[in-house]
Amino acid sequence: MATRMAAELSLTVNGEPRRAPPGSTIAELVRGLGLDPKKVAVEHNGQIAPRSTLGETVLGDGDVLEIVHFVGGGQGDVMTPADDTWTVAGRTFRSRLIVGTGKYKDLAENAAAVEAAGAEIVTVAVRRVNISDPTAPMLTDFIDPKKITYLPNTAGCFTAEDAIRTLRLAREAGGWDLVKLEVLGEARTLYPDMRETLKACEVLAGEGFLPMVYCVDDPIATKQLEEAGAVAVMPLGAPIGSGLGIQNRVTIRLIVEGAKVPVLVDAGVGTASDAAVAMELGCDGVLMNTAIAEAKDPLRMARAMKLAVEAGRTAYLAGRMATRKYADPSSPLAGLI
Repeated sequence: MATRMAAELSLTVNGEPRRAPPGSTIAELVRGLGLDPKKVAVEHNGQIAPRSTLGETVLGDGDVLEIVHFVGGGQGDVMTPADDTWTVAGRTFRSRLIVGTGKYKDLAENAAAVEAAGAEIVTVAVRRVNISDPTAPMLTDFIDPKKITYLPNTAGCFTAEDAIRTLRLAREAGGWDLVKLEVLGEARTLYPDMRETLKACEVLAGEGFLPMVYCVDDPIATKQLEEAGAVAVMPLGAPIGSGLGIQNRVTIRLIVEGAKVPVLVDAGVGTASDAAVAMELGCDGVLMNTAIAEAKDPLRMARAMKLAVEAGRTAYLAGRMATRKYADPSSPLAGLI
Protein backbone atom coordinates (compact mmCIF):
# COMPACT_ATOMS: atom_id res chain seq x y z
CA MET A 1 0.00 0.00 0.00
CA ALA A 2 1.47 3.39 -0.98
CA THR A 3 2.59 5.65 1.85
CA ARG A 4 0.39 8.68 2.07
CA MET A 5 2.32 11.91 1.42
CA ALA A 6 2.47 14.36 4.32
CA ALA A 7 0.31 17.42 3.88
CA GLU A 8 2.00 20.62 2.76
CA LEU A 9 2.75 23.25 5.36
CA SER A 10 0.44 26.26 5.58
CA LEU A 11 2.44 29.44 6.06
CA THR A 12 1.88 33.18 6.13
CA VAL A 13 4.61 35.06 4.26
CA ASN A 14 4.49 38.87 4.22
CA GLY A 15 0.81 38.70 5.08
CA GLU A 16 -0.06 36.28 2.28
CA PRO A 17 -0.93 32.57 2.57
CA ARG A 18 1.74 30.27 1.17
CA ARG A 19 2.41 26.54 1.11
CA ALA A 20 5.67 24.65 1.36
CA PRO A 21 6.69 20.97 1.38
CA PRO A 22 7.11 19.44 4.84
CA GLY A 23 10.66 19.62 6.11
CA SER A 24 11.43 22.81 4.17
CA THR A 25 13.93 25.23 5.63
CA ILE A 26 13.62 29.00 5.58
CA ALA A 27 16.42 29.23 3.00
CA GLU A 28 14.60 26.80 0.73
CA LEU A 29 11.42 28.85 1.04
CA VAL A 30 13.28 32.06 0.22
CA ARG A 31 14.96 30.53 -2.82
CA GLY A 32 11.64 29.04 -3.87
CA LEU A 33 10.27 32.58 -4.00
CA GLY A 34 13.06 33.49 -6.40
CA LEU A 35 14.97 35.52 -3.78
CA ASP A 36 18.58 35.41 -2.65
CA PRO A 37 18.85 34.63 1.10
CA LYS A 38 21.96 36.84 1.20
CA LYS A 39 19.95 39.93 0.21
CA VAL A 40 17.01 39.70 2.60
CA ALA A 41 16.26 39.53 6.31
CA VAL A 42 13.69 37.16 7.79
CA GLU A 43 11.52 37.37 10.86
CA HIS A 44 10.25 33.92 11.86
CA ASN A 45 7.29 33.80 14.25
CA GLY A 46 8.16 37.21 15.66
CA GLN A 47 11.88 36.51 16.10
CA ILE A 48 14.77 37.53 13.86
CA ALA A 49 16.14 34.46 12.06
CA PRO A 50 19.92 34.93 11.80
CA ARG A 51 21.07 34.58 8.22
CA SER A 52 23.56 31.90 9.25
CA THR A 53 20.70 29.67 10.41
CA LEU A 54 18.30 30.04 7.45
CA GLY A 55 19.52 26.80 5.89
CA GLU A 56 19.02 24.90 9.13
CA THR A 57 15.75 26.24 10.49
CA VAL A 58 12.91 23.90 9.53
CA LEU A 59 9.50 25.41 9.00
CA GLY A 60 6.43 24.27 10.85
CA ASP A 61 2.77 24.35 9.97
CA GLY A 62 1.21 27.73 10.71
CA ASP A 63 4.53 29.60 10.80
CA VAL A 64 4.45 33.35 10.10
CA LEU A 65 7.35 34.98 8.26
CA GLU A 66 8.27 38.49 7.24
CA ILE A 67 10.87 38.83 4.48
CA VAL A 68 12.23 42.35 4.01
CA HIS A 69 14.89 44.28 2.13
CA PHE A 70 15.93 47.89 1.69
CA VAL A 71 14.00 50.15 -0.65
CA GLY A 72 14.36 53.72 -1.87
CA GLY A 73 11.85 55.70 -0.97
CA GLY A 74 28.01 57.08 -6.06
CA GLN A 75 29.87 59.42 -4.39
CA GLY A 76 30.75 62.60 -6.27
CA ASP A 77 33.74 64.88 -6.15
CA VAL A 78 33.48 66.46 -2.70
CA MET A 79 35.13 69.89 -2.84
CA THR A 80 35.34 70.58 0.90
CA PRO A 81 38.82 70.81 2.43
CA ALA A 82 40.35 67.42 3.12
CA ASP A 83 40.64 68.11 6.85
CA ASP A 84 37.05 69.38 7.24
CA THR A 85 35.42 66.10 8.11
CA TRP A 86 32.77 65.12 10.62
CA THR A 87 32.51 61.99 12.73
CA VAL A 88 29.55 60.07 14.08
CA ALA A 89 29.97 56.99 16.27
CA GLY A 90 33.63 56.73 15.28
CA ARG A 91 32.93 56.88 11.52
CA THR A 92 34.31 59.81 9.56
CA PHE A 93 32.79 61.41 6.48
CA ARG A 94 33.67 64.31 4.20
CA SER A 95 30.25 65.02 2.72
CA ARG A 96 27.85 66.71 5.12
CA LEU A 97 24.84 66.10 2.89
CA ILE A 98 22.78 62.97 3.56
CA VAL A 99 20.27 62.03 0.88
CA GLY A 100 17.04 60.06 1.16
CA THR A 101 16.01 57.36 -1.29
CA GLY A 102 12.30 57.89 -1.83
CA LYS A 103 10.03 59.66 -4.32
CA TYR A 104 12.35 59.40 -7.34
CA LYS A 105 10.85 58.27 -10.65
CA ASP A 106 13.08 55.19 -10.58
CA LEU A 107 16.14 53.74 -8.86
CA ALA A 108 18.46 54.88 -11.65
CA GLU A 109 17.51 58.53 -11.10
CA ASN A 110 17.91 57.99 -7.37
CA ALA A 111 21.45 56.69 -7.84
CA ALA A 112 22.32 59.57 -10.17
CA ALA A 113 21.06 62.11 -7.62
CA VAL A 114 23.17 60.55 -4.88
CA GLU A 115 26.24 60.88 -7.09
CA ALA A 116 25.42 64.47 -8.08
CA ALA A 117 24.98 65.38 -4.41
CA GLY A 118 28.34 63.86 -3.51
CA ALA A 119 26.59 62.06 -0.66
CA GLU A 120 28.38 59.38 1.32
CA ILE A 121 25.31 58.35 3.35
CA VAL A 122 21.80 57.51 2.16
CA THR A 123 18.77 56.72 4.27
CA VAL A 124 16.89 53.56 3.32
CA ALA A 125 13.53 52.23 4.39
CA VAL A 126 12.93 48.62 5.38
CA ARG A 127 9.96 47.14 3.54
CA ARG A 128 8.52 43.76 2.69
CA VAL A 129 9.96 42.00 -0.32
CA ASN A 130 7.48 41.77 -3.20
CA ILE A 131 7.19 37.98 -3.20
CA SER A 132 4.88 38.18 -6.22
CA ASP A 133 7.73 39.63 -8.29
CA PRO A 134 11.08 38.48 -6.90
CA THR A 135 12.87 39.76 -9.98
CA ALA A 136 11.93 43.40 -9.26
CA PRO A 137 15.04 45.61 -8.98
CA MET A 138 16.39 46.33 -5.51
CA LEU A 139 18.06 49.48 -4.28
CA THR A 140 21.29 47.58 -3.68
CA ASP A 141 21.44 46.91 -7.44
CA PHE A 142 21.82 50.67 -8.05
CA ILE A 143 23.47 52.09 -4.91
CA ASP A 144 26.31 49.88 -3.72
CA PRO A 145 26.31 49.60 0.10
CA LYS A 146 30.04 48.85 -0.08
CA LYS A 147 30.63 52.33 -1.47
CA ILE A 148 27.80 54.35 0.08
CA THR A 149 26.87 54.00 3.76
CA TYR A 150 23.29 52.82 4.18
CA LEU A 151 21.43 54.38 7.09
CA PRO A 152 18.37 52.16 7.69
CA ASN A 153 15.49 54.20 9.07
CA THR A 154 12.15 53.58 10.71
CA ALA A 155 10.05 55.79 8.45
CA GLY A 156 6.37 55.06 8.96
CA CYS A 157 6.69 53.71 12.51
CA PHE A 158 4.32 55.14 15.10
CA THR A 159 5.37 53.12 18.16
CA ALA A 160 8.67 52.32 19.82
CA GLU A 161 7.92 48.62 19.43
CA ASP A 162 7.52 48.88 15.65
CA ALA A 163 10.68 50.97 15.31
CA ILE A 164 12.74 48.51 17.35
CA ARG A 165 11.41 45.54 15.39
CA THR A 166 12.18 47.28 12.09
CA LEU A 167 15.77 48.03 13.01
CA ARG A 168 16.40 44.53 14.30
CA LEU A 169 15.39 43.29 10.86
CA ALA A 170 17.58 45.93 9.22
CA ARG A 171 20.60 44.78 11.16
CA GLU A 172 19.98 41.22 10.06
CA ALA A 173 19.50 42.30 6.43
CA GLY A 174 22.74 44.22 6.13
CA GLY A 175 24.64 44.05 9.39
CA TRP A 176 24.37 47.81 9.99
CA ASP A 177 24.30 49.13 13.53
CA LEU A 178 24.36 52.83 12.60
CA VAL A 179 20.66 53.60 12.09
CA LYS A 180 18.21 56.45 11.88
CA LEU A 181 15.42 56.31 14.43
CA GLU A 182 12.15 58.12 13.95
CA VAL A 183 8.89 57.42 15.75
CA LEU A 184 6.03 59.54 14.46
CA GLY A 185 3.18 60.90 16.53
CA GLU A 186 0.54 61.33 13.85
CA ALA A 187 0.13 61.06 10.11
CA ARG A 188 -0.99 64.66 9.52
CA THR A 189 2.11 66.49 10.78
CA LEU A 190 4.61 63.60 10.90
CA TYR A 191 5.99 65.22 14.03
CA PRO A 192 7.99 62.87 16.26
CA ASP A 193 6.43 61.31 19.35
CA MET A 194 9.26 62.09 21.76
CA ARG A 195 8.06 59.76 24.51
CA GLU A 196 8.10 56.76 22.17
CA THR A 197 11.31 58.01 20.53
CA LEU A 198 13.17 58.14 23.84
CA LYS A 199 11.91 54.71 24.79
CA ALA A 200 13.08 53.21 21.50
CA CYS A 201 16.42 55.02 21.69
CA GLU A 202 17.20 53.53 25.12
CA VAL A 203 16.33 49.99 24.02
CA LEU A 204 18.27 50.21 20.77
CA ALA A 205 21.35 51.70 22.41
CA GLY A 206 21.20 48.91 24.98
CA GLU A 207 21.25 46.35 22.14
CA GLY A 208 24.37 47.84 20.55
CA PHE A 209 22.70 50.01 17.93
CA LEU A 210 24.06 53.49 17.18
CA PRO A 211 20.89 55.58 16.72
CA MET A 212 20.86 58.89 14.91
CA VAL A 213 17.53 60.31 16.02
CA TYR A 214 14.92 62.47 14.28
CA CYS A 215 13.42 64.77 16.90
CA VAL A 216 11.69 68.05 17.66
CA ASP A 217 13.76 71.24 17.57
CA ASP A 218 13.96 71.42 21.36
CA PRO A 219 17.33 71.66 23.16
CA ILE A 220 15.93 69.87 26.22
CA ALA A 221 14.65 66.93 24.16
CA THR A 222 17.94 66.61 22.29
CA LYS A 223 19.88 66.53 25.55
CA GLN A 224 17.57 63.75 26.81
CA LEU A 225 18.26 61.81 23.61
CA GLU A 226 22.01 62.13 24.16
CA GLU A 227 21.56 60.71 27.67
CA ALA A 228 19.49 57.86 26.20
CA GLY A 229 22.31 56.84 23.86
CA ALA A 230 21.75 58.81 20.65
CA VAL A 231 24.98 59.18 18.63
CA ALA A 232 23.52 62.13 16.70
CA VAL A 233 20.43 64.30 17.03
CA MET A 234 18.43 65.35 13.98
CA PRO A 235 16.00 68.16 14.78
CA LEU A 236 13.41 69.02 12.16
CA GLY A 237 13.64 72.33 10.35
CA ALA A 238 9.96 72.13 9.37
CA PRO A 239 7.45 69.31 8.83
CA ILE A 240 8.67 66.41 6.68
CA GLY A 241 8.21 67.09 2.97
CA SER A 242 6.92 70.64 3.52
CA GLY A 243 9.83 72.51 1.95
CA LEU A 244 9.22 75.42 4.34
CA GLY A 245 12.84 75.80 5.38
CA ILE A 246 14.16 76.22 8.91
CA GLN A 247 11.37 77.78 10.92
CA ASN A 248 13.18 78.35 14.21
CA ARG A 249 16.82 79.28 13.88
CA VAL A 250 17.06 80.14 17.58
CA THR A 251 16.33 76.63 18.84
CA ILE A 252 18.56 75.01 16.20
CA ARG A 253 21.42 77.25 17.31
CA LEU A 254 20.77 76.42 20.98
CA ILE A 255 20.81 72.70 20.15
CA VAL A 256 24.14 73.09 18.33
CA GLU A 257 25.65 75.03 21.23
CA GLY A 258 24.61 72.46 23.82
CA ALA A 259 25.12 69.17 21.96
CA LYS A 260 28.06 66.83 22.52
CA VAL A 261 27.06 64.71 19.50
CA PRO A 262 26.63 65.73 15.85
CA VAL A 263 23.58 67.83 14.99
CA LEU A 264 21.96 67.47 11.56
CA VAL A 265 18.86 69.27 10.34
CA ASP A 266 16.39 66.67 9.15
CA ALA A 267 13.18 67.57 7.31
CA GLY A 268 11.73 70.76 5.89
CA VAL A 269 14.55 71.85 3.56
CA GLY A 270 13.07 73.14 0.32
CA THR A 271 15.88 74.79 -1.59
CA ALA A 272 19.60 75.45 -1.49
CA SER A 273 19.38 78.54 0.72
CA ASP A 274 17.69 76.44 3.44
CA ALA A 275 20.61 74.01 3.42
CA ALA A 276 23.09 76.88 3.62
CA VAL A 277 21.26 78.36 6.61
CA ALA A 278 21.44 75.05 8.47
CA MET A 279 25.19 74.91 7.95
CA GLU A 280 25.68 78.59 8.86
CA LEU A 281 24.00 77.84 12.20
CA GLY A 282 26.80 75.37 12.92
CA CYS A 283 25.04 72.09 12.14
CA ASP A 284 27.26 69.18 11.22
CA GLY A 285 25.11 68.23 8.26
CA VAL A 286 21.72 68.22 6.55
CA LEU A 287 19.45 65.37 5.54
CA MET A 288 16.97 65.82 2.72
CA ASN A 289 14.86 63.82 0.30
CA THR A 290 11.83 65.61 -1.12
CA ALA A 291 13.72 68.82 -1.93
CA ILE A 292 15.81 66.91 -4.45
CA ALA A 293 13.43 64.16 -5.56
CA GLU A 294 10.51 66.52 -6.29
CA ALA A 295 12.55 69.24 -7.99
CA LYS A 296 11.80 69.71 -11.69
CA ASP A 297 15.42 68.74 -12.35
CA PRO A 298 16.50 66.46 -9.46
CA LEU A 299 20.10 66.09 -10.61
CA ARG A 300 20.65 69.83 -10.94
CA MET A 301 19.03 70.38 -7.54
CA ALA A 302 21.26 67.69 -6.03
CA ARG A 303 24.32 69.59 -7.27
CA ALA A 304 22.87 72.84 -5.93
CA MET A 305 22.36 71.28 -2.50
CA LYS A 306 25.93 69.98 -2.50
CA LEU A 307 27.27 73.47 -3.21
CA ALA A 308 24.91 75.07 -0.67
CA VAL A 309 26.05 72.77 2.12
CA GLU A 310 29.68 73.49 1.26
CA ALA A 311 29.05 77.25 1.09
CA GLY A 312 27.17 77.31 4.39
CA ARG A 313 29.88 75.30 6.12
CA THR A 314 32.62 77.56 4.74
CA ALA A 315 30.72 80.67 5.87
CA TYR A 316 30.32 79.20 9.36
CA LEU A 317 34.04 78.47 9.58
CA ALA A 318 34.86 81.97 8.30
CA GLY A 319 32.78 83.62 11.03
CA ARG A 320 30.17 86.06 9.86
CA MET A 321 30.34 89.81 10.48
CA ALA A 322 28.49 91.24 13.45
CA THR A 323 25.00 92.61 12.83
CA ARG A 324 24.40 96.31 13.51
CA LYS A 325 21.36 98.48 14.03
CA TYR A 326 22.63 101.22 11.74
CA ALA A 327 24.67 101.63 8.58
CA ASP A 328 28.46 101.43 8.70
CA PRO A 329 30.13 102.78 5.54
CA SER A 330 32.65 100.60 3.78
CA SER A 331 34.68 103.65 2.75
CA PRO A 332 35.76 106.32 5.29
CA LEU A 333 33.72 109.54 5.20
CA ALA A 334 36.68 111.70 6.23
CA GLY A 335 38.64 113.43 3.48
CA LEU A 336 35.75 113.77 1.09
CA ILE A 337 36.13 116.31 -1.72
